[in-house]
Amino acid sequence: MPKIILKTYINAGRDIVFDVSRSIDLHKISTSSTNETAIAGKTKGLISLGEQVTWRAKHLGFYQTLTSKITQYDRPNTFTDEMVEGIFKKFKHQHSFKEKDGGTLMSDVFEFESPFGILGKLANVLFLKRYLQSFLAERNKVIKAYAESGYWRKVLTTMNE
Repeated sequence: MPKIILKTYINAGRDIVFDVSRSIDLHKISTSSTNETAIAGKTKGLISLGEQVTWRAKHLGFYQTLTSKITQYDRPNTFTDEMVEGIFKKFKHQHSFKEKDGGTLMSDVFEFESPFGILGKLANVLFLKRYLQSFLAERNKVIKAYAESGYWRKVLTTMNE
């Protein structure tokens, strides 16, 4: 199963980075290039354990829907979302947050299994893994910008749970 690992240092507190990372509202902003919108489940605010969201977005020229659920949650250390319905055979995205040098080291481990057997495996090699890595890196740039600038206040509806 292909795996993407990204590490992003963010000059902001771990609580802020954790919450910005699970903000539905910030996710919409960070994925504006794919017209991603939440259409069912948790559609705004902060997603938490057991909650799910259905996204509609245009990826690689096609509109798709994908539902993911928060299956693991330990604030402010880690959370995991996994696909429960969508184009992939499987995907799992683990987010972790560690205090480092006065800021936060955010780590993403994204594992996915493409559909369509051998054609899916070929797509992984030719373009899909690179596309997904770029998609996640862009999202992380937006998280970093919001967390470091103070704009995080605009997307967080609650800091305490």
